[in-house]
Amino acid sequence: MGVFKIEGGHSLKGDITPQGAKNEALQILCAVLLTSEEVRIDNVPDIIDVNKLITLLGNLGVKITKHGKGSFTFKADEVNVGYLETEAFKKEGGSLRGSIMIVGPLLARFGRGYIPKPGGDKIGRRRLDTHFEGFINLGASFRYNREDHFYGVEAPNGLTGTYMLLDEASVTGTANIVMAAVLAKGTTTIYNAACEPYLQQLAKMLNSMGAKITGVGSNLLTIEGVSELKGCTHRILPDMIEIGSWIGLAAMTKSEITIKNVSWDNLGVIPNTFRKLGITLERRGDDIYIPAHTNGYEVKTDIDGSILTIADAPWPGFTPDLLSIVLVVATQAKGDVLIHQKMFESRLFFVDKLIDMGAKIMLCDPHRAVVIGHDFKSQLKATTMSSPDIRAGISLLIAALSAKGTSTIQNIEQIDRGYEDIEARLRAIGAKIVRE
Repeated sequence: MGVFKIEGGHSLKGDITPQGAKNEALQILCAVLLTSEEVRIDNVPDIIDVNKLITLLGNLGVKITKHGKGSFTFKADEVNVGYLETEAFKKEGGSLRGSIMIVGPLLARFGRGYIPKPGGDKIGRRRLDTHFEGFINLGASFRYNREDHFYGVEAPNGLTGTYMLLDEASVTGTANIVMAAVLAKGTTTIYNAACEPYLQQLAKMLNSMGAKITGVGSNLLTIEGVSELKGCTHRILPDMIEIGSWIGLAAMTKSEITIKNVSWDNLGVIPNTFRKLGITLERRGDDIYIPAHTNGYEVKTDIDGSILTIADAPWPGFTPDLLSIVLVVATQAKGDVLIHQKMFESRLFFVDKLIDMGAKIMLCDPHRAVVIGHDFKSQLKATTMSSPDIRAGISLLIAALSAKGTSTIQNIEQIDRGYEDIEARLRAIGAKIVRE
């Protein structure tokens, strides 16, 4: 298991370009299973979770050609659906949560899809009911092998469009159901659909392949089923979670950083949420410029003077993947912040590591933490810690880069799951970080 050694307390300077969006890539890659024609995808991030899914597609029989960094062509004209019932697949599929999204395309095109209970971050309960209830609504039969934790859906006579109201606005659940519905007979209406930019990108890609999806960008999608889809070319958006991470890094280390080509129009409330913490952001074309915050940053209270609360919400609300970043940035703000993580009950449990570094944080319950900012009057202290999940890992890395002394972060494979070549990219702007 690798570790990062980080010498903190240095200001950084320069440009950094965000990778392709991890969460979009996992959806888009699964969609190649919907057609026998070639699909080219550009700006694919080179990270563990995405590479695992590409390997899985190859083992399913998808022909994969790499054209260069981040560019691939996929051709799913000889898919081996039988691979889904092998022991190798049970092990492989169970190690990656994103593998759940192969089920919708396989069910739609081949009449069956199977998946072991998927892995991923240990951030609390992550139910799959929305996915399978959607497939059942479309006419699939469901089975679950409790002994092997193996799920299956089958529709040998095809799927039929229908109206459904999702029990939660699940991003991956919506994506899975949409991919199943595009080849169903008749019209499918999905209400309470997730509408994140990732979903919008997926819908745009599917429409370019011949699907008929309307309502893109809203929580009410209408899908008129078609008999087949053709190939296409698609480019993945820059990763908005990584963009938020670099904003937080710049503020915490008092660094002057320009984040290049961020696709401002797809960032939603992210820039303004960081502005509420007192962080200065400038839009320069499609870049974000963050000046060095040599005098720190002051939290803006609510209009009535009450403590600022930052909470996650379905898009266009604030993404839960950035709450860990906001929390660590708040530790050096001037003022107090209440962080309310509504979605996952274990995501805030990494705060004990920040408390060990000297942060003033009160964990109220599994979902809420009050952060009392130091205003840089007291620097965080270096320590040895372990990364419990992707987003906590990058938050601890940001804390270490701002801390006094040399910190060690263990279990960095968690960070590698979501961030491409991170130590080289950080060293390029002056960070003192090595992988051992």
